[in-house]
Amino acid sequence: MPSEFALIDRYFRRPVSHTVLGGGDDGAIVRPSSGCELVVSTDMLVAGTHFLPDADPADLGWKTLAVNVSDMAAMGAEPRWALLAVALPAATESWIEKFAHGFFACADAFGIDVIGGDTTKSPPVDAALQRPPPRGQGNTWGGPACFPGPRVFCVTIFGEVPTGTALLRSGAAVGDEIWVSGHPGRAALGLAHLQGQTVLSAPALTDCLAALHRPQPRVALGLALRGLATAAIDVSDGLLADLGHILEASEIAATLQPAALPAPTFDRNCYLAGGDDYELIFTAPAARHAEIDALTATLALPLTCLGRIETGTGLTVLDPAGQPIDIARRGYDHFS
Repeated sequence: MPSEFALIDRYFRRPVSHTVLGGGDDGAIVRPSSGCELVVSTDMLVAGTHFLPDADPADLGWKTLAVNVSDMAAMGAEPRWALLAVALPAATESWIEKFAHGFFACADAFGIDVIGGDTTKSPPVDAALQRPPPRGQGNTWGGPACFPGPRVFCVTIFGEVPTGTALLRSGAAVGDEIWVSGHPGRAALGLAHLQGQTVLSAPALTDCLAALHRPQPRVALGLALRGLATAAIDVSDGLLADLGHILEASEIAATLQPAALPAPTFDRNCYLAGGDDYELIFTAPAARHAEIDALTATLALPLTCLGRIETGTGLTVLDPAGQPIDIARRGYDHFS
């Protein structure tokens, strides 16, 4: 196995196109475009929490960056630079090569310069106490009392947006319509199939697993929504949970209409609370409905109007008879 720095040079150092100084020094140097503000975000993916331990490394590489690109899309920002930090218990060079291939495939697809990061080895974890073994009692996994620490990936991403045009969560207003891109729930259905909670038949299985393993950040939509949407967020934890963040930040309420929702089945639960879709939820004035509807054809991306922003607080989902639906689970929470 090559050294840490040889692996970085071989698989993670690539030419940059819009960066003053890329990886290799103690820091990178970037120069934002004139008239633009920087948008910065970070996301962490941990084995067993965000992805299955046996996930395909190329798919995992793509997803590691894509979930961060989605944050740029939700802000109406153009992704420009990214840093990658990884902690691995052990990995073959072949695994690392495939991961890097997927990661840079996503970077190339969205014009992102990868400008640095960090690598480290995950310590072994005591199987009984769920903690690293005491210092001095071994740094490798070799006894029955320990198992390897999880794979951890953390990306910090930088994007650009013309000054004053970023999409925020706090701009929704009474009378705005609520929209969502794509088909939420597919990633959750794919995961449910893998976990034996449901059974999908082809081609639904192929479609849902693609949504789970290779999410497509809606950057083009985010850019098109500048000056059009009043608020936006991406669906990472669940449609209802993430819409709730807009309502909280905007200090407003919302009602979702039944015609736009799937029937009351397992599919609807995935649609409303599944998460991991990285579609965009956004609000816009009702007077701009036709403009948003036209984006469906322009971007070849379905856009669905789900409901309306109202006075008050909270989120109400109605059944076909116009009665509120009691929905216990609205999304994913790491600590609940």
